[in-house]
Amino acid sequence: MKKGLFITFEGADGSGKTTQLNKVKSFLEQNGYNTIVTREPGALKLGQKIREILLHSEEKVSDKCEMFLFLADRAQHVETLIKPSIEQGKIVLCDRYTDSTIAYQGYARGQDINLLNNLNNIAINGTVPDLTILFDVSTEIAQERIGNEKDRMESTGIEFHKKVRNGYKELQKANPERIKCVNADNDIEKVFEETKKLIQCLLQEKYGE
Repeated sequence: MKKGLFITFEGADGSGKTTQLNKVKSFLEQNGYNTIVTREPGALKLGQKIREILLHSEEKVSDKCEMFLFLADRAQHVETLIKPSIEQGKIVLCDRYTDSTIAYQGYARGQDINLLNNLNNIAINGTVPDLTILFDVSTEIAQERIGNEKDRMESTGIEFHKKVRNGYKELQKANPERIKCVNADNDIEKVFEETKKLIQCLLQEKYGE
C-alpha cells in the first residue's frame, strides 16, 4: 500500500482556496487516488461546536481563547482523522491547518509566534503537510469576493486582513520547500492550472507518477 499524502490549502478569507481544494479532489479522484477532504475548524462533531463558537459567537471571544480553541480542534482532528487517513494510504486535502494559526493569531492578532509554533507542534504531534499551497490574493479583491455576509473572522477590519496576508508571505519565505505560492488574483481556471502543476510535481516526487 502506498503511503498517504497530506496537502493543506491556505490563504486569506476570499482567496478561493476552498474552490481549488474541491477541484483538486475531483482531479485526484478522476486519476484513481483515494482522497479525503477535511477542514479546520469543524471537521468533526466536536470541532463543529468549536467552529460555531469561533465564527458566530455573540459573546466576545478573547484572543487567547480563540487561539486555544483552534488548537484544541486541531489536536482532535489530527489524532482522529488526519493521521489515521494518511496511514490508510489516503491523500488528505485540508482546508486550513497550522499556518492559519500563525498568520491569524500570530501575525494579525499579535500573539507570540514562538509560543504558537510550540503549541502547534504539540497539537499535530509530527503530522506535517507534504505540501502547502498558499493562495495569495490582494486584500481588496478578497474583500470584494466575501461580500456583505461575513462571519466573525471575516468581519475583522481590512488592516487585520492585510496583516494576515503579510503573515502568510513571511511563512512562505521561511518554508519555501513546503509552502508553494499561487497567484489567486487570477480567474478560477488559471489558478487551478497552476495548482494542478504543484499537485502533479508532488505525485511525481512521492509516487513516481
